[in-house]
Amino acid sequence: MADHLQELRARVFLRAALPLVKVVAAERPVYRKFLFKAGGVVQFAARDSEQAAWVELGDGTIDVKQGRHDAPSITLTFGDLASLNDFFAGALKAPSISGITGMPSLVRLLPFLLKLKMLMPDVIPEAADEKALKVRMLLYMVTNALSQLNKGGDEAMVKIVAKSPDRIFQWTVENGGPTAYLRMKAGRTKAGRGTYTRRRPFVHMVFPDTDAAFDVLTQKVSTVDAVRYNKLRMEGAMEGGKEIGVLMQRIEALTTGG
Repeated sequence: MADHLQELRARVFLRAALPLVKVVAAERPVYRKFLFKAGGVVQFAARDSEQAAWVELGDGTIDVKQGRHDAPSITLTFGDLASLNDFFAGALKAPSISGITGMPSLVRLLPFLLKLKMLMPDVIPEAADEKALKVRMLLYMVTNALSQLNKGGDEAMVKIVAKSPDRIFQWTVENGGPTAYLRMKAGRTKAGRGTYTRRRPFVHMVFPDTDAAFDVLTQKVSTVDAVRYNKLRMEGAMEGGKEIGVLMQRIEALTTGG
């Protein structure tokens, strides 16, 4: 069986990163041409773990589900979970493929998978619309991944969440950018998109625009310098902001293999 670290990495990749193919489809209409009259299920799995996920393609639609599909069109099975994780981290890892008749579904999915490479730290887009897409994808992934750290039993995250009352960590990119939040309460977490309106944030990280969010989320500037140069406004409990910042760095380490 895969070790705990690889299980945790897989939770982040399969449950927080892979679902972003839906964001690509929503934000880049040109990608929806790959879904024209599409159909089929692409399964991702590893031999040493129960963790798996599948992508369902429809005519103009794409969706991601966790677990194993009863009858996938094509299955990509990696020798171990570490190889699956390395594949999603951008390494050249070759899985075994079954269901060769489902190859057209995989071909249609490939452009979306390649777009996920935008999450990697070494991908620095120049165009404004691509920078905006990276910010949106990073924000959605990070908030979801933080929740997955807790659900996957990450020691540091579990310790923080276990003692937490009902608290909201909110991220906002002003001037039309994305918003997302993480809710903690007595050992449980839930990530969401948008602004949480039923409780004042315990910590609110506010970016004045997409460029500022890009610089901070890609660690081009430190949090301290971001606050100093008005790229980030921290509202609420500063200690809580520091804790969540350390956990965000933990996510980057997991996704890059650091």
